[in-house]
Amino acid sequence: MFTDVVKIFFPLTLSFFVGIALTPFVTHYLYSRQMWKKKAKTVALDGRGTPIFNMLHKDKEVGTPKMGGVVIWLSATLTMLVIWLLAKIFPGDIIHKLDFMSRGQTWLPLVALLTGAFVGLIDDWMEIKGIAGWPSGGLSLKKRLLVVAVVGLLAALWFYVKLDVRSATMPFLGEVPLGWLFVPFFVLVTVAIYSGGVIDGLDGLAGGIFSIIFSTYAGIAFYQHQINLAAFCAAIVGGLLAFLWFNIPPARFYMSETGSMALTLALAIVAFMADSVGEGRGIAVLPIVALPLVATTLSNIIQLGSKRFRDGKKVFQVAPLHHHFEAIGWPAYKVTMRYWVIGVVCAAVGLIVAMIG
Repeated sequence: MFTDVVKIFFPLTLSFFVGIALTPFVTHYLYSRQMWKKKAKTVALDGRGTPIFNMLHKDKEVGTPKMGGVVIWLSATLTMLVIWLLAKIFPGDIIHKLDFMSRGQTWLPLVALLTGAFVGLIDDWMEIKGIAGWPSGGLSLKKRLLVVAVVGLLAALWFYVKLDVRSATMPFLGEVPLGWLFVPFFVLVTVAIYSGGVIDGLDGLAGGIFSIIFSTYAGIAFYQHQINLAAFCAAIVGGLLAFLWFNIPPARFYMSETGSMALTLALAIVAFMADSVGEGRGIAVLPIVALPLVATTLSNIIQLGSKRFRDGKKVFQVAPLHHHFEAIGWPAYKVTMRYWVIGVVCAAVGLIVAMIG
């Protein structure tokens, strides 16, 4: 037990300090090359203007660099590689026990993390600098959703073919046999989680929420004796905390797509790894643990549906939901802190459900 606890907290601590050490170099690069938008957002997902959003964020949008998510996935990945290399170079019992690189638990979420990071980095670069021969403004939402769906499909096939997974746990229903429907269900869940990445809109908001979510899944994995998966989640939490240190108001940089896509893809894989593979309820508790992401996604869907079917009428002053709270007068820091509070409560409920299930 003691060794397992150390195996989780050591990657978290190391990843945090690696992220803190990386940040000055990342900051210098982002600011020296002016890696921020040249003008504030002007259109919503439905192609209409966003006057309220522009009024709230016109200054921050053009003065704060994107790509800060590099700190998160790079520090977590380096931590994983450093511990793995130390275990190879010094094959002692202690170092070997700290190594959490494993084919059965961490390879797939690591690949998902790095795939999302790379695609998101390209999208961020295109939005800021553009790429010769490509239209400026980054990848369209349809292209990003296509990438996420393809990654989800490949991962789903790995679970279905290699791991022989045919079922998933559902809220109030327990384990439900899905057969071949497991594959489209996996893709749907992956896309849904990614859509919640739009929560990256206020200083400290996304970093805090994702820290809580991955900490929760580290706890769930630990309870299910998936120690390597728990250590992987902990390493991500360490990178998130390092990012959050510099992202709280006033933010030094934003997570942007390279962070949100990496984290949401990794979270999808982690949730399924903590489900039937680990004989747990990783998917059943996902709507609870990730409720802030779910609420963010639903607010966008409700707003778009209302505009389309109610002659342009809106439910929220502006979507996603956290910007609505800003628009009605809540200071940004109050929105962020209250989201954190709700996130912690959801995490507690999710842990209880996972452990009594």
